[in-house]
Amino acid sequence: MQGKIALEEHFAIEETVRDSAGFSPADDWVELKARLLDIQERRLAEMDAHGIEMMLLSLNAPAVQAIPDRNRALELSRRANDFLAEQVARRPLRFQGLAALPMQDPEAAARELDRCVGALKFRGALVNGFSESSSHDGALYYDRKEFWPFWSEVERLDVPFYLHPRNPLAKDAAIYEGHRWLMGPTWAFGQETAVHALRLMGSGLFDVYPRLQIILGHMGEGLPYSMWRVDNHNKWMCAQNVYPAKRKIADYFRENFYITTSGDFRTQALIDAMLEIGADRILFSADWPFENIDHAAEWFDTATISEADRFKIGRDNALRLFKF
Repeated sequence: MQGKIALEEHFAIEETVRDSAGFSPADDWVELKARLLDIQERRLAEMDAHGIEMMLLSLNAPAVQAIPDRNRALELSRRANDFLAEQVARRPLRFQGLAALPMQDPEAAARELDRCVGALKFRGALVNGFSESSSHDGALYYDRKEFWPFWSEVERLDVPFYLHPRNPLAKDAAIYEGHRWLMGPTWAFGQETAVHALRLMGSGLFDVYPRLQIILGHMGEGLPYSMWRVDNHNKWMCAQNVYPAKRKIADYFRENFYITTSGDFRTQALIDAMLEIGADRILFSADWPFENIDHAAEWFDTATISEADRFKIGRDNALRLFKF
């Protein structure tokens, strides 16, 4: 399929590139680093070779979210966003931007998003999971009430928010002790991000801001296949789910979330996701440079789905969501 739009595609600047070193064996780091720092050459050639018309670019992880100092987090966000704006300006028909945000400071994050959408013409934001802050002990999740004014600004700007994974903090990762191979994209990324998304759904956030649209990668981080059980476990018991939200969790998932194919190139998983959330809420992505563009594109172009759904997922849904 020609004309695909991919939207979980990462880059790095010199200040953040080492954040990705732990996600590859030492023998592969030279290759991964080169992929992360390149935008206009190899990346573009890979896009041309595999029918990708446009990429929405975002900063690598965890980067800003792992900087406890609010001022430093804001400074790095602005530097990365300014760099990305320069790169997009060189080829705006091929690249668009998603903002990095200093969520350690919700007010500053809202201001930076407003700058990125208004002045830099970015299409939304991608945030690398929870944030760390010197003023808070532990992970900061965005269902907390201090973030609701930020979400109000996201809704006002009418742009999507991509919730991207990161590993849990060391003090929260005891379950992986002795099995470090489960960290990162193997398992911990999906578990961490799915819980964060469920917290947003159960908090009542979408009752107050019903037009918010959140994007999850990796075929929804396992949520499409768990949604029925989240709402229907132990149904014979008198006490059911108790949370502030007014509706079933699946209602919010189907109305306030999109998912992408990033890093999950399996037709059975795609069909299951289509049955749960619908083809109108699935978007093509590769997860370059951590995954290969050819693996993503060649799988998607031949997946056993209808051509109408292929064009929705590969292109049309992104055109609508990001208002191209």
